[in-house]
Amino acid sequence: MDDPVSRRRAAPLFALAFAAAYGAAGLARAEGLPDPTRPPASLMAGATAGSAAVVASSAAPQLQSVLIAAHEGGRRVAVIDGQTLRVGDKFKGARLASMTDTEVVLVQGKQRQILKLFPATATH
Repeated sequence: MDDPVSRRRAAPLFALAFAAAYGAAGLARAEGLPDPTRPPASLMAGATAGSAAVVASSAAPQLQSVLIAAHEGGRRVAVIDGQTLRVGDKFKGARLASMTDTEVVLVQGKQRQILKLFPATATH
């Protein structure tokens, strides 16, 4: 079994077995990494199996985008929960009172609610 011919035949098989074992180990390590495109768990909590994520209606509104034109008198819009609004527009009974590059103010009666584009995140 130690002749040169059997060693030549065994070398490719050994290389193939090594590559398969190394590749499987690499896949096992990759499975532990989080998917950066997956929605946060808080959004997934209200989802049912096989359906899109459903956010509870009692959840606070989320400011998703703010667009303020650079020139005076240009377009100024905010997107809250998928709804595009301008200053003065109504959102679920509240009036959009003001906006900056990073936040908007909703007013309903005497209540003021500030929505931030980049809310503070919890640190671990």
